[in-house]
Amino acid sequence: MFERKKNKGFTLIELVMVIVVLAILAVVAIPQFFNLSGNAQTSAEQGVVGGVRAGISTWQANALAGGAAAPGYPLTLDGAADGACTAVNACFDTVLGQGGITSDWTKAGLVYTGPAGGAYTYVPATGVF
Repeated sequence: MFERKKNKGFTLIELVMVIVVLAILAVVAIPQFFNLSGNAQTSAEQGVVGGVRAGISTWQANALAGGAAAPGYPLTLDGAADGACTAVNACFDTVLGQGGITSDWTKAGLVYTGPAGGAYTYVPATGVF
């Protein structure tokens, strides 16, 4: 005869559990967001290194196809002066088709330093970068 109304809503324990789960997710996820810039720089640097290595191989293949008497590797990767890579001092323009790298890299002789701090030395005799 008498019907009890069912209370609709969440209990205090259910709400506390949701807050605890959200807090755990936040503690795990937030540190990942702080290192996004570093990860992006490292990935961009590795992309350029891969492009340069492919460009060195392409340069050698073109030398072989051109019938060079003693095909080898390029003597330099660019005509850039030592220092920061800029639009007027582009690095890697010998082996990268788009005109080279114009920022975030520096050059000292045959040693190049990327935006994430990695140092890469070019060895013309073996084509290793």
